[in-house]
Amino acid sequence: MEDKQILCVGLVVLDIISVVDKYPEEDTDSRCLSQRWQRGGNASNSCTVLSLLGAPCAFMGSMAPGHVADFLVADFRQRGVDVSQVAWQGKGETPCSCCIVNNSNGSRTIVLYDTNLPDVSATDFDNVDLTRFKWIHIEGRNASEQVKMLQRIERHNATQPPGQKIQVSVEVEKPREELFSCLPPFHCPQVFVSKDVARHLGYRSAVEALRGLYGRVRKGATLICAWAEEGADALGPDGRLLHSDAFPPPRVVDTLGAGDTFNASVIFSLSQGKTMQEALRFGCQVAGKKCGLQGFEGIV
Repeated sequence: MEDKQILCVGLVVLDIISVVDKYPEEDTDSRCLSQRWQRGGNASNSCTVLSLLGAPCAFMGSMAPGHVADFLVADFRQRGVDVSQVAWQGKGETPCSCCIVNNSNGSRTIVLYDTNLPDVSATDFDNVDLTRFKWIHIEGRNASEQVKMLQRIERHNATQPPGQKIQVSVEVEKPREELFSCLPPFHCPQVFVSKDVARHLGYRSAVEALRGLYGRVRKGATLICAWAEEGADALGPDGRLLHSDAFPPPRVVDTLGAGDTFNASVIFSLSQGKTMQEALRFGCQVAGKKCGLQGFEGIV
């Protein structure tokens, strides 16, 4: 019997990445060290990492036919990521971003051309055969539609024996208040909240954010927050704070996709039956290794 997959729902973009020796000054002309096209987007990057870790996985997101989509689909397939769930759109353009990666400190600066491409809808998600998946991870975007997706998973799980229920996680990365409607009261056992969101809401550390935001998640959920070089923390229903230190590489060269790497590695570890403490540590280890590499090759 074929292994069940991990499905990541969210964004895919074309990243045009220029690696520079220092961040350029405005209104100057400079050369980059290297340039590459890379498939990006939170859910897309998490699929890359899951595949590299050896997990069968699938991507669900919107694309519009054209040269950019052809490149992205070919790259998904090269990585062994199932693209049968892609929501092909009849209008709009597949998004593209220009990324500057500073080779001296690993910082990444992203300018996204956010096109008029519709996001995946609840109607699109209704066509998904949920029995194929053991885990569904949703990147918070169009909250009103994604709440309906979570409700559908909840109804499905209500009909399944304990061993067949789908695990669910949600990522809240962008500081938009409407995304918090994705959290309660639906079946989201794991909620990833970003450092950017935490700081936007006035929190100065992962621990402070977890304690301040835990009341927003459903009863029994675990809230997870990574805080770059300070590692990551999690708070679950028992009220016990868990922490993992960061595992920085000898030299940070590329942090683009580090958060997506952390999320995917935590999901992978939990899907293998590891504890949350083990998953936090593994997530920090893999994300740290990624920061020492250009792209994702070599993280395992």
